[in-house]
Amino acid sequence: MIYLLFLIWIVANSSFAQQYYDPSACLSNTSYPGSRYTCSSNQQSCKTFLVYRANQQFGVQNLLNISALFRRKSGELLDLNNIASPLETLKPGREVLVPINCLCSGQYFQASLSYIVPERTSYSEIACGVFEGLLKSLTLLQENPSQGNDVQNGVQLNVPLRCACPDNFTGAGRVKYLVTYPLLEGDGTTPLSEKFGISVEDLLAANHLESMSTIFPNTTVLVPLKSDPKINLTIPDSPPPTPRFLPTITVEKRKNTKLRNLYIAGSIVGFFLVGVALLVCGLYVKVLKKWKGEKLQSFTDRNSILSCSTARSSPLSGQTGRSSPRSGQTGRSSANSCLSPDLLAGIKFSLYNYGIEDIKKATNDFNEDNKIGEQVYKGLIDNAEVMIKQMKFEDTRQVIDMHSKINHINIVNLHGVGYGENDFCWSYLIFELPKNGCLRDCLSNQSNRLHWSRRTQIAFDIATGLHYLHYCIFPSYAHLSVNSRNIFVTSKWRAKLANIGSTLAVSLRRMNDDIVTVNGWVAPEYPAHGSASEKVDIFAFGVVLLELISGREATEGNLLKDSIGFLGGGASEGGCFEQLRSFIDPSLKEDYLLAEALCLAVLAKACIEDDPLRRPSMDDIIKVLGRMV
Repeated sequence: MIYLLFLIWIVANSSFAQQYYDPSACLSNTSYPGSRYTCSSNQQSCKTFLVYRANQQFGVQNLLNISALFRRKSGELLDLNNIASPLETLKPGREVLVPINCLCSGQYFQASLSYIVPERTSYSEIACGVFEGLLKSLTLLQENPSQGNDVQNGVQLNVPLRCACPDNFTGAGRVKYLVTYPLLEGDGTTPLSEKFGISVEDLLAANHLESMSTIFPNTTVLVPLKSDPKINLTIPDSPPPTPRFLPTITVEKRKNTKLRNLYIAGSIVGFFLVGVALLVCGLYVKVLKKWKGEKLQSFTDRNSILSCSTARSSPLSGQTGRSSPRSGQTGRSSANSCLSPDLLAGIKFSLYNYGIEDIKKATNDFNEDNKIGEQVYKGLIDNAEVMIKQMKFEDTRQVIDMHSKINHINIVNLHGVGYGENDFCWSYLIFELPKNGCLRDCLSNQSNRLHWSRRTQIAFDIATGLHYLHYCIFPSYAHLSVNSRNIFVTSKWRAKLANIGSTLAVSLRRMNDDIVTVNGWVAPEYPAHGSASEKVDIFAFGVVLLELISGREATEGNLLKDSIGFLGGGASEGGCFEQLRSFIDPSLKEDYLLAEALCLAVLAKACIEDDPLRRPSMDDIIKVLGRMV
């Protein structure tokens, strides 16, 4: 009995306001335990602290700016952070302790601030940019629901920052403060504990983490302190990883355009002369063979045919016929397929390095009219439409590394990269922009409806691209962000996958270690357990199939799923075919084959099974769709 009471006392004293850690990124649109820190009725308020980093991009680069942002007096921050003057310009990323008042409001702790938007922006830019992930963009949207997706300048927002209070602090042996700390890439439990002079065990316990748990960038943790906070700035921060595949071709300035054109013309002439020389040599060999006799010619021709046939059927060929569904290129066979895909990728992938002036000119200085997505702009570079994606510098490594490995007709090409002149925190990736835009826009365009034959071809193209990612590169990759807005359509109505290699894409070899989240209607095992595999892509592909059939956007997954319930034997009066006709996009009218529509609907239903083991493989999907195109 005494032993049991002793255990209860230990548990009670070790559970000092344990809060769950939310591994989902700041941009996630789903709430999990730890997205906001919970409180009880006996926890009213406390004085605590948070960590903020000096940020030149948003003009928060000295204590005067930081204190104004958090509605504090600059004098409060001077001694706390050992800084001489509130006007001293801080090094970008310099960590600053900010005192806050943490209140229990309803069921959550929060430090409420009011923020006046200086220019038109988005919730994610405010939550994850200005306030550096100290709250999730979803929380900001929930607290200010009347503002819409874009926030206009001059609007005053209520900003509930993450914070927490310890349970009934009674002495020096108990936790006095729980400091909110936003994580960057490279942060870990060991350097963080050294930075604040605490044990790793206490840090894990305060956040309900196990000893082998992983923490992720763009999230927050609580740092339990038994005395007044102090950051050891001598602990070196982990440097951001650099891209393993760096740009190799520099874009010339405008004044060198003529010289560049001269180089191009010279290269064309050189290739032409080489071609003529090869042709002459070929004719000479042919005449020589004829002179030596028909028998020798027949023998040579037979060996040549055998050699090329073997190369086309080899796994090293990046472009085989549809009879080999595990190949990355399941379209028509190419006469040039004797080249190794690794060589093709090496020839193909050489990035241009664009200057920030070229990028600003292309996007009209990042005008809102050019914005086509979250931190994605369209522009015109060298008379070609491109898609320019703004990313954190440390996030570009994975994208560039991924695109250096792939070479596929159904994946959007990466053309180049640019970096800011003064702010190296941001990078700009330049992708091709297929003429007809994203698939969602094509399905919504009533004036130029998407014909049925084009829809089946697009479905096959998407499946081919995913098959390539799953089976034809090493290590295999899961896309994890497949939806109709990440699929683009070319002028010839062929589909290309975008958003490859972003922070949402995870190597299948690391699935058991990484937990990430995506937006939209996703496989049920993914947000619940962080189970990320190619089966998540199969589920997402089924959702896209339903959109292709119905024309509706899968914003409300259950409604779209329930609308094909008749395929499971639940057809009511009117029969299965009548319900299928009512489900098909009305803009198609009679421009479809009912048998193909039924086949696609059954395939989609199989893809969105709750049990991932019951979903088909991408091999099976390609075999089905290959009969329609």
